[in-house]
Amino acid sequence: MIDDIAGLRRILMQNRTIAVVGLSANWHRPSYFAAKYMLDHGYAVIPVNPAYEEVLGQKCYASLRDIPVKADIVDCFRRAEDIPAVADEAIAMGARVLWMQIGVVNEEAARKAEAAGLEVVMDRCVKIEHARFFGGLNWFGVNTGIISAKRPPCPPAPGV
Repeated sequence: MIDDIAGLRRILMQNRTIAVVGLSANWHRPSYFAAKYMLDHGYAVIPVNPAYEEVLGQKCYASLRDIPVKADIVDCFRRAEDIPAVADEAIAMGARVLWMQIGVVNEEAARKAEAAGLEVVMDRCVKIEHARFFGGLNWFGVNTGIISAKRPPCPPAPGV
């Protein structure tokens, strides 16, 4: 499992096509927010959700099996118990990375994917990791300037 800075940076630098399993068309859902961020930062995003025809202007597929191209990263916004089946599809499509979002941990799926040659990331957000390593924490109002490493000027002493 990849859990170090160098490994996560390498994955995000070398893999540019992300299939987002469980991507919602609702703008307030974390999957939508993460996928939009990655699209806006130059990644190809392939939505995977049988409930939609299109998400974020991209054709949506019912499953990984239906995607006509290979995705480098399979980013999972699904419950942990659903991940073994997603791992099987990721292996079959020839993906390079199985990425489980924050709160999603499935050791069985991780072992299966790693045994098939995929790299595995668990319990991490692709958007947060990208922002952390490549300077995107200012996107969407996070860098408000309220918290800073710079010291504010000292107010003058009373009576001066």
